[in-house]
Amino acid sequence: MKNFLQSLLDLWKQLGLNQRVSLVVAAVAVVGGLAGVVLWSQRPDFQLLYAGLGEKDAASVIGYLESQNIPHQVTAGGSAVQVPADKVYKLRMDLASKGLPSGEGVGFEIFDKGQFGLSDFVQRTNYLRAVQGELARTITQLQGVRAARVMIVQPENRLLLTEQGVKSTASVFVDLGGGRLELDQVNAIRHLVANAVQGLAPDQVAVVDNHGRTLSEELKQDPTLGTASSQMHYREQVEDYLAKKVETMLAAVIGPGNAVVRVSADIETEATTMTSEKFNPDGQVVRSQTQTEDTTNSSESRATGGATGVSANVPEKTQGVAEAAHPVNVSEQDRKSRTTSYEIDKTTTSVTRNPGTVKNVTAAVFIAPRMVTPPLPADAPKGAPAPEPQPQKRTPQELDALRQVVVNALGLRAAPGQALDSLVSLQELPFQGVVGLPGQIDAAQGETRLQSWFGVASRWAAVVGAALVLLVFWRLFSRQKPEPVPMEVLSYTPETVNRQMANTASVTPELLNELIRQKPANVGVALRDWVSAGAANGVPAGKN
Repeated sequence: MKNFLQSLLDLWKQLGLNQRVSLVVAAVAVVGGLAGVVLWSQRPDFQLLYAGLGEKDAASVIGYLESQNIPHQVTAGGSAVQVPADKVYKLRMDLASKGLPSGEGVGFEIFDKGQFGLSDFVQRTNYLRAVQGELARTITQLQGVRAARVMIVQPENRLLLTEQGVKSTASVFVDLGGGRLELDQVNAIRHLVANAVQGLAPDQVAVVDNHGRTLSEELKQDPTLGTASSQMHYREQVEDYLAKKVETMLAAVIGPGNAVVRVSADIETEATTMTSEKFNPDGQVVRSQTQTEDTTNSSESRATGGATGVSANVPEKTQGVAEAAHPVNVSEQDRKSRTTSYEIDKTTTSVTRNPGTVKNVTAAVFIAPRMVTPPLPADAPKGAPAPEPQPQKRTPQELDALRQVVVNALGLRAAPGQALDSLVSLQELPFQGVVGLPGQIDAAQGETRLQSWFGVASRWAAVVGAALVLLVFWRLFSRQKPEPVPMEVLSYTPETVNRQMANTASVTPELLNELIRQKPANVGVALRDWVSAGAANGVPAGKN
């Protein structure tokens, strides 16, 4: 160590003024750079706590951080707050317990203060703003949603409407960062907004994310299955449900991951209406009955003359004459009619079949051979490891039993004379991959661990880079040597120089000054050699 320091000291003495200044400046720059890198690496790693905060929410969050003496940074014009990475999740829980942040927009607190003299239009607008703000706050509470905005459009409430078909609509914008929402979450948002607005249907709610994707397009219900996308989506749902139903059942028998089931369903996509009428001639019923009765009575009498005088007053003569002179005609008629109408028994049947009926189902099932551990040989030593399990195929009876189980689970009915193989294809084949490896690391945990490694590497990368630069600079500097200058004074020996300085004036002060200005390092070395050589020869140092 002492020799190393002595060599450094000798090297320092050999350097000129300009080289010493350059070395000092470079050393100060390197040391300052290293100090800056070390300070930068020791500063906390800030991550985003909340973004898109309003002024009120940002002030509340910053006030809480300052009260807890937690370092923080405010970015994005005051709408984003960053804190150390190891405190992000704890601070979010603490702030959530205090109701911070409260969310974007205004809610029903807009009606907390009495507002008199406002028109009906302003009141309805304030109510719509309040509903939109409350819905946005609620949607923000969903997992994976960083921010949300809701826009609702309702038709005007007028007595005379020119357009009767105008309906309420709504649009929801969600900021997911770099994540995605599941279909169940998107469907929950649609129903949440639809149930909060009068006259709004879930199909009239559009959900859009910050990547420009329309998340609600696949969830629109088409009652007639008129579009191909609706038909395919419904078919996929039916097939996935049936396949999962069979797989979970087989997993309990042959083990998880040992069965692969695919189901093909034939779906009815047309709406049909059938009407039929059936008549029963034996089932006659009297519908109406009409009865008519007609009776006619007629009589006629006529007088031709009579007796006069005394004979007319005689009763006996008068009666005979009257009978002879006055004839009488009498007629009677009686007619009856009855009309009866019968109704034949008729049955009318009307059947309407909506689309979506499953007409036919077929399935393909692959199962893995069961693994059986063979017994140890009789001559195997004690404590020998058990042999590895070997695949063993199932018997045809076992395969038929499994096929029958699948058929019953799917609710299939074979036609007379139809084999079960045409409905369910079941084969036993060895699988190429291993399903369900134990000890798999969750993707989110792996990504978090990788990010932590990158953070540690970024901290020490600058320090290692600065150390490498300093090492290269030091090696280059140690290899640098003073360049010899072929000057006449340097070619003289110390004795010759001393003799010439004592006897002649060949080396003048002007010459030495010029040499010092041109090559101060070489002249300094030569002067030290001359002084040391003169002292060794007994020449006084003052004369040198």
